[in-house]
Amino acid sequence: MLNPAAAARRAIPSVDRLLNDSRVAALVSEYGRPLVLETVRAFLDAMRAESAPAFDDSQFIEYCTRELAKLTRLSLKPVINLTGTVLHTNLGRAVMPKCAAEAVMRVMTQPANVEFDLEGAARGERDSHIERWLTRLTGAEAAIVVNNNAAAVYLVLNTLGMKKEVLVSRGELIEIGGAFRIPDIMSRSGCRLREVGTTNRTHLKDYAEALGPRAGAIMKVHTSNYVIQGFTASVPEAALATLAHDNALPFIVDLGSGMLVNLEDYGLPHEPTPREALANGADLVTFSGDKLLGGPQAGLIVGRRELIARIRKNPMKRALRVDKMTLAALEAVLQLYSNPTRLKDELPTLRALTRAPADIESQAQRLLPAIAAALGDKATARVVECASQIGSGSLPVDSLPSAGIAIEGSGKNKSSAAQRFAAAFRALPVPVIGRVRDAAFMIDLRCLDDEAAFVAQLNELKL
Repeated sequence: MLNPAAAARRAIPSVDRLLNDSRVAALVSEYGRPLVLETVRAFLDAMRAESAPAFDDSQFIEYCTRELAKLTRLSLKPVINLTGTVLHTNLGRAVMPKCAAEAVMRVMTQPANVEFDLEGAARGERDSHIERWLTRLTGAEAAIVVNNNAAAVYLVLNTLGMKKEVLVSRGELIEIGGAFRIPDIMSRSGCRLREVGTTNRTHLKDYAEALGPRAGAIMKVHTSNYVIQGFTASVPEAALATLAHDNALPFIVDLGSGMLVNLEDYGLPHEPTPREALANGADLVTFSGDKLLGGPQAGLIVGRRELIARIRKNPMKRALRVDKMTLAALEAVLQLYSNPTRLKDELPTLRALTRAPADIESQAQRLLPAIAAALGDKATARVVECASQIGSGSLPVDSLPSAGIAIEGSGKNKSSAAQRFAAAFRALPVPVIGRVRDAAFMIDLRCLDDEAAFVAQLNELKL
């Protein structure tokens, strides 16, 4: 006679029998047989692993329905960025304008003239869609777009510095997010880094003395993610350009984050622009599309036509090129820059960066009652002053006065409570991402555009 555990195992229905259940058949119709079969087997395997399993029909259907919904839920989803960092690397950096999304939709669902010349009915160049705008906005003779700024730097160095030395100041050997390091990119590109000067002071004579028969280029890297203060010295771009050209070498400037207008006109800290670098004598300038520029992830190369033509012929250009969706979004964003008077209103990145502190505080005061009601007696909320960061990799040392709401627990272990509140806000239908600071969960409201949508989901907050 079988013991109870063995008898229970024998009573477990077969996979075929369960698949013939009308409710499971409905799941097969919705999710497909492979995923349903995988889920059914996982349930049965878990039952067999128990010491005394007992098959529960309703529990089985509930499990399959829940797990299939979880399995097919898209993992990449919109979130509400209330971290206080406008250009947050982990949250996709720049939020793009509606015109960019509309441009992407137009070319995403049907064929487009990505590399087709409509006038000449012949093969075209995909960079032409953005080159006309980049040359107009920067004063460059020609332009190229690749998939990010690291790729732009790599492609420039691989084309112009292969098996040659590229001179860079020691104080500019930066590392940015994701362990991207200038020395590593230079090594992979096939050129040899020639360090010049010291960490805090580099002079023109240091570059001149480092020039040798193997020199291929002089490069200046904009240190957008840190500042060296105190006893410092660096060489202006114009002086480096003269030295490079006197020695028949190209002068390359990597701006990193990149911006096409003078941010000081909008009350923000100055950030060098490609136009300024080119006016100072740079032959090539590289910068990002998804940081201060406010567009999609892309690496932009602008400069002399002859050098751009050489880069375009590099076989690696094809490996690093962008698709039609990036081109469409980038073209739409660049077109916004043709009208600077409307740029602040139409470009989400600039709109967030230029929000007045008083406006943000007013929003915080409006939201406070709704947040307090959602928290009940489990936490307290108060409006606080705070400082927003422009970007984790773009001007992180510059901050902007802002306002937010601090949420604190009432018990002794406030740090643990703050982490619990942060998790609860992340679990909302549209996850809210804030930060834990000083034993409180903090939300900085600088980037909150859709106030109504934020409030509407607070009733689903589970603390």
